[in-house]
Amino acid sequence: MSPRWNPNPDVRNGRHVVHDLHVHLVFVSKYRRHAFTEAMLTRTEEVMREVCTDFEAELKQFNGKQDHVHLLVHYPPKVQLSKRVNSLKGVSSRRLHHEYDAHVRRYLWGGHFWSGSYFAGSFGGTPLTVVKRYIENQQRPAD
Repeated sequence: MSPRWNPNPDVRNGRHVVHDLHVHLVFVSKYRRHAFTEAMLTRTEEVMREVCTDFEAELKQFNGKQDHVHLLVHYPPKVQLSKRVNSLKGVSSRRLHHEYDAHVRRYLWGGHFWSGSYFAGSFGGTPLTVVKRYIENQQRPAD
């Protein structure tokens, strides 16, 4: 599909598919502990962007509070969403434990960073700008 037929840049082409898939993800820290600092949220966003890029996805929006993070991910249908989530949570958990070990150990134990559950929401007819604004308006913790 050429750009003249489709002016929407979010619609992407694959070899046998044309897609526009976005998901709103929310990950919660284990025991809902207030483990995040502003610096950790910034680093988490960087890690999440790297993981998304590895999966040929794009992290469109990121924000969080002391006990959870919100992501808006634009992704191709090549890999199951649950596998993307496992990678996002697994890689970020390892890096945060490694880079902020002393801080993380004060709040979390047992080698876990994230709760085993997560929220994944599609938003059908809701304009992307509304979801982006919601994530943007989540308050960051004060360090």
